[in-house]
Formats: sequence, C-alpha cells, structure tokens
Amino acid sequence: MAPLSKSGAGRPHREIILGIDPGSIHTGWGLIETAGNALRHVAHGTVSPANSIALGARLSEIYRGLQEIMDRYQPAAVSIEKVFFSRNVQSALKLGQARGVALLAAAQNQVSLAEYSAAEIKVAVVGYGQATKEQVQKMVNVLLGLRGPMRADAADALAVAICHIHRRTFQNLVVRSLNGRVKAASWRNYLDTPRR
Repeated sequence: MAPLSKSGAGRPHREIILGIDPGSIHTGWGLIETAGNALRHVAHGTVSPANSIALGARLSEIYRGLQEIMDRYQPAAVSIEKVFFSRNVQSALKLGQARGVALLAAAQNQVSLAEYSAAEIKVAVVGYGQATKEQVQKMVNVLLGLRGPMRADAADALAVAICHIHRRTFQNLVVRSLNGRVKAASWRNYLDTPRR
C-alpha cells in the first residue's frame, strides 16, 4: 500500500502512524491513518516468533517482521512504549532487546520516532493512567470502530499509535494558540522535557 499524501485544497493532511508494543515472544503492531481529527484503523497484528528458538533468532524475526510492515505501509511516524522497570531482571532485559530491534527498524527506515510511558498511553486512550488492559482494549475498539477479539499486544500497539496522534494534536493546538509568540520547536522541546 502506498503512503498517503496531502489531499487536495481544503482537505486535511493524511498519514499513517505505526504503534509498536515490543516483546520477545509477541511484538504487537498497529497502524492508524489520521486525517485532521479523524482516526481510521488500517491494520494490526503481532510478530510472534517460535518461543523454542534462540533469543537472537527471535529478535531477528521481529526485526524482519517490522521491516516488512514498514515497507508495505510506509508509516510517517513510529510510536513505541517506553521501558518499564520490572522486578524480573531477565524479563526486563528481553523486553529491552525487543525494543532495541523496534528502534533499529524505525531508524533504518528513517521514520520519526516517539516514545510514551504506559501511564501516558492509558491517559490518552482511557483517560486514566491506571487503566487495565481490558479497559484499554475496549476503548481502542470504540475509538476505531472495531469489533471482536484482538490480541492484547496488538490492542496495546494501536493504543500507542492513538496516544501519539492525540499528543501531537494537542501540541499543534497549543502552538497555534500562541500565535507565533513562541517558536514551535521551543514549545515542543518544553513539552517533551521530563519534569521531576
């Protein structure tokens, strides 16, 4: 599928955002087309290497799977969940390695990348930072007009993409409301700076 470009005069800019929920066993992915304030589901799924193969081979398969998705849909941006801290060191290391593969795929395709915490994603989709996976999946279905069961990994990936779209829309509204008094780049840097 070819990338979507600017429509005719008066029509909003259309583009595809790829959300990724990394994991060494299941890496979820979800694509959403945005045009103005409208969201449209494009596709979703998981890259699920066999658990019986070595970690290096699993990571290679995840990388190839994400490359195929990017080649086919040509996303304008990639959105991914930030690393969380876990008591299980082995699980955290494997998650970090799967994230690294996803980051590499985005860099190799020269696609802009955004990262969001789990709480930011839940607030953007559900309105509550402690929402359950079931609540996130239900709101993803509502926002995108989807029905039927969906793997949690794919639902989370779609939620990451929705978070990116909502965050960017908010930033653009703030920038426009400033009427050029502050440079857009400076304001975006301010918004992206972590607070203590």
